[in-house]
Amino acid sequence: MMKDLSDIPALMADIGARAKAAAADLAFVSPATKTAALNAAADAVWQARADIIAANVQDMEYGREKGLTAAMLDRLMLDETRIQGICDGLRAVAAQDDPVGEVLAEWDQPSGLHIRRVRTPLGVIGVIYESRPNVTADAGALCLKAGNAVILRGGSESFHSSGAIHACLVAGLRAAGLPEDAIQRVPTRDRAAVSEMLTMNDTIDVIVPRGGKGLVGLVQREARVPVFAHLEGIVHIYVDRAADAQKAVDVVLNAKTRRTGICGAAECLLIHRDVLDTLGRALIGALIDKGVTVHGDAAVQAFEGVVPATEQDWGREYLDMNIAAKAVDNIDEAIAHIRRYGSNHTDCILTGDDAAAARFFERLDSAILMRNASTQFADGGEFGMGAEIGIATGKMHARGPVGAAQLTSFKYLVEGDGTLRS
Repeated sequence: MMKDLSDIPALMADIGARAKAAAADLAFVSPATKTAALNAAADAVWQARADIIAANVQDMEYGREKGLTAAMLDRLMLDETRIQGICDGLRAVAAQDDPVGEVLAEWDQPSGLHIRRVRTPLGVIGVIYESRPNVTADAGALCLKAGNAVILRGGSESFHSSGAIHACLVAGLRAAGLPEDAIQRVPTRDRAAVSEMLTMNDTIDVIVPRGGKGLVGLVQREARVPVFAHLEGIVHIYVDRAADAQKAVDVVLNAKTRRTGICGAAECLLIHRDVLDTLGRALIGALIDKGVTVHGDAAVQAFEGVVPATEQDWGREYLDMNIAAKAVDNIDEAIAHIRRYGSNHTDCILTGDDAAAARFFERLDSAILMRNASTQFADGGEFGMGAEIGIATGKMHARGPVGAAQLTSFKYLVEGDGTLRS
């Protein structure tokens, strides 16, 4: 039956009711059944790869017409290699241990009570995301693995690609005998659907926004449903005076240029003044040679090819071939800068000094802190989670890469033997 796409409140109420009913069934589905659904979905994605790529061509044309940057178009683009990655992600989630029912703690009380704290699904999750169509598969898979129903609202740019991928997820559910309403997609580009989702606290248990500052800010301001916030990736790399020169150049280039449009891409480089004229010069030169525009403070502007940084360059998520760069007198100045301008997403120190690394880890509270490794590893798949629904930068129980285990809550199971309280 065709849904009426003109009546957004009625459309979303129907989707929410169906998701809530599906979630009640999913809460006790066997791990083997969920695994079968995800593997069947992976098969369906690969079989439909030509159709998915054709749908993506439509989205790419739409994105170009909207004036998306090259980096944003790269986030949107799908080819066979990336579709293989989607399939691999689905299979990786399928192969993970099922988090539902895991005993987190267990103890006996003097009263005679035996108490267990066990993982339980959150219920219905609403995921609101922008360009990247692979989020459709990642979010659908992780929510299902954790026993949750999910309502997916992708960006207008990825409308056709997300629809084609969603159809494959539904095929996987059907093959495993699970309710097709377990993974639903909002079938309209109308932004009113987003506003409606944010008020559906009777059917949605948590909202996960994945996108730019505008989207996340809107969700945080207007949501009546709890939010796992995925804020900007204003990623800093601090190059300490004890950094290994070759490793520093390799890591910084990878962190900035491997893929500029992802949230783990480096956006600001802080260089210890003691090594500015040596290692700093090499780093800035290497970035410029790669085609990166370096926005430098007064000290960094001494290097050829650097453009002056403005106040707007500090704390900016470029998602493009740009980086801000600044000289700092010591690690504490670097930490102070990150505290002021960072987004608590991912920050990195390059150093061979264990004490400096310990200080950096101790005094910053980003969701992910790294040492001597590219910030492009800020990814649930690279953390062994198979996939992620986003990087949560808040301080709720889900923080950093949000995988299946983070999409659960817990409940207490209490057993006695006619036990009475005195």
